[in-house]
Amino acid sequence: MPEVAFYVLASEDEQQRLLFVCKLVEKAYRSGSFCYVLADTDEQARKLDDLLWTFRRGSFIPHQLYTESLPPLEHVILIGASEPPESWRKVIVNLSCQCPSNIEQAERILEVLHDDEATLTAGRLRYRRYQQLGIAIKKHKLDQKGKLLE
Repeated sequence: MPEVAFYVLASEDEQQRLLFVCKLVEKAYRSGSFCYVLADTDEQARKLDDLLWTFRRGSFIPHQLYTESLPPLEHVILIGASEPPESWRKVIVNLSCQCPSNIEQAERILEVLHDDEATLTAGRLRYRRYQQLGIAIKKHKLDQKGKLLE
């Protein structure tokens, strides 16, 4: 079973949520993990794709939008609104309202929520689902800028 971590930002701003995802993705990439970011919509995936080019001066994270065809390189971060391809299921950063399918294939699932009622409600449902499956869950509260509070 995977390790699941919920990151809950105090901000209601979707942009702050996406910036925090950029930091998580950068950390995963630097540690050798090539994660899949499961977006809620194609539009959200495109916004994150654009933001990864500009969120930090001098940062380079090889990434691309997943359009149902595998990239030529394996060492790239994929972003998409559909389920991840098999090679990218180990680490999933979940921005969607749904639990990723094939949970048992994941090593880590990183849930990123912000202080928006619809996002929090969907997050609570996923939290319960993970609990029902017997998955250990960590929860991290963050301030508006994504700094750890506890």
